[in-house]
Amino acid sequence: MTVFLTPDGVPFYGGTYFPPVDRHGLPGFPRLLEGIADAWRSRRDEVVESGQKLAAQLGQGTRLRGATTPLTDEVLFSAFQGLSAQFDEEHGGTGAAPKFPQPMNWEFVLRFWKRTGNPYARRMVHTTLVHMARGGIYDQLGGGFARYSVDERWLVPHFEKMLYDNAQLAALYLHAWLAFGDPECRRVCEETLDYVLREMTDPSGGFYSAQDADSEGHEGKFFVWTPEEIGEVLGSAAADARAYWGVDRGPNFEGQNILYVAGEPDPARIARARAALFEARERRIHPGRDDKVLASWNGLAALAFAEAGRALGREDYVRAAVRNVEFVLGAMRRDGRLLRTWKGGVAKLLGYLEDHAMVVNALLSVWEATFERRWLDAARALADEMLRLFWSDEVEGFYDTGIDHEQLIVRPRNLFDNAVPCGSSVAIEVLLRLAVLTGDDTYEQKALRALRPIGDLMGRYPSGFGRFLCAHDFNLGPRVEIALVRPAVNDEALSPLLEETFGRYLPNRVVAGGVAGDATPPLLPLLAGREAIGGKPTAYVCRNYACDLPVTDRAALRRQLESL
Repeated sequence: MTVFLTPDGVPFYGGTYFPPVDRHGLPGFPRLLEGIADAWRSRRDEVVESGQKLAAQLGQGTRLRGATTPLTDEVLFSAFQGLSAQFDEEHGGTGAAPKFPQPMNWEFVLRFWKRTGNPYARRMVHTTLVHMARGGIYDQLGGGFARYSVDERWLVPHFEKMLYDNAQLAALYLHAWLAFGDPECRRVCEETLDYVLREMTDPSGGFYSAQDADSEGHEGKFFVWTPEEIGEVLGSAAADARAYWGVDRGPNFEGQNILYVAGEPDPARIARARAALFEARERRIHPGRDDKVLASWNGLAALAFAEAGRALGREDYVRAAVRNVEFVLGAMRRDGRLLRTWKGGVAKLLGYLEDHAMVVNALLSVWEATFERRWLDAARALADEMLRLFWSDEVEGFYDTGIDHEQLIVRPRNLFDNAVPCGSSVAIEVLLRLAVLTGDDTYEQKALRALRPIGDLMGRYPSGFGRFLCAHDFNLGPRVEIALVRPAVNDEALSPLLEETFGRYLPNRVVAGGVAGDATPPLLPLLAGREAIGGKPTAYVCRNYACDLPVTDRAALRRQLESL
């Protein structure tokens, strides 16, 4: 952003983007500077008064109390109605151009389908994911999603790729695969995570922030093709490839072609051509890359890798998640305090609420992917630190900056899910998960105090509260608690039960795993007293700690989970 301040640090004017010259109704930056300078010279009192009013408004925005809407499922139904009214039935997504992926909103709609069985909710999610996956917003050769589409068809993207988009979308496509069984969703999930591993991962294990839209001074140059270029690479196979990716229908971007799937996808048919074009594209000059590592965005990515690794049996994904959280906890802390950003071996800036919340969420997912107790202990310790630094009894919620942060004109408190989840929504989610795992009601009490004032807003303005809605869905339950225990003699014995547990869409599931008889303190309630029946790996399926009969057979576990 560009923000203009008085000498006392009070903001009085700003904007997200000003072009070099007047364009699209926006003033060019030189003209803006002239206008600001003139206002400061000739109307200084007015400018100062405007800044003071703005500061007062910012201060009011940090307080949100006294909500009247109870936290019932009516909030979810109202939110779904709001989103479904905006749904584009032809192309998926909501509204008109430009279109953003909005993964948090679709996570909520997917949860709503699971809760209600509403067929339109299923259609909304599946239509959106299919059209995005087949459009130009998705990199048909290298995997990964661009920031947004400038048209309603998902065809012409703004070619920049952001870590936070790809992390959230990989998780969303994974959940859709588990929910619907559509192999296209699984393929897109894996291709997206493979892209992050290939192009956005530091040797130390951190994930980079973004890949630029431009190369050689032109937006999209790296990604677009001409029919002739495809012919030079593929020879006699070029005609089929041109038809598959819509190139035979004429140029769609500045005289060239953004590849998109023009008909039904057939990965096997196009695999050889795709590999050849990707290899040829790798010889081009690549777009620039923002190689700083941000704790919050890395938390989103580590969570996606951990979930996908466990659900899809991809140990390389689990290893990537473990390496990442090891890196964040090792290289991005000073005196135990989580820091915001790392680049070139140097970490700096005190971490914000979103950094703590998203890293805690990643640690909980790594715990479920490995059942190594150190990750659950690290998650709980960082969550306690999050409460110490950011929680306020006065506002009944979280601030975005810690109590040790530098003095600002107001202490910021964002309460909207945007391109990146709001720190408060993720904090609520992780506290609810921790409450189930640890049995500590303090976590749930704080989560509900923070969630309750958002209830009315979630129902009325759902597009700005997608992650809050997911947290509320978890809050309402029914939650499924699964304890998996194995005999000490066999590390691999749990595999069939793990596959059954994690191979289905259960968004309100919490899983604990361990060795029978392990009494390592503090003992988890879900594992207390759990035995390996007959010396075999055993699953306990519970709701509010009331459990079905333990089972040792995969088919029996399947029947219990399907009955939910």
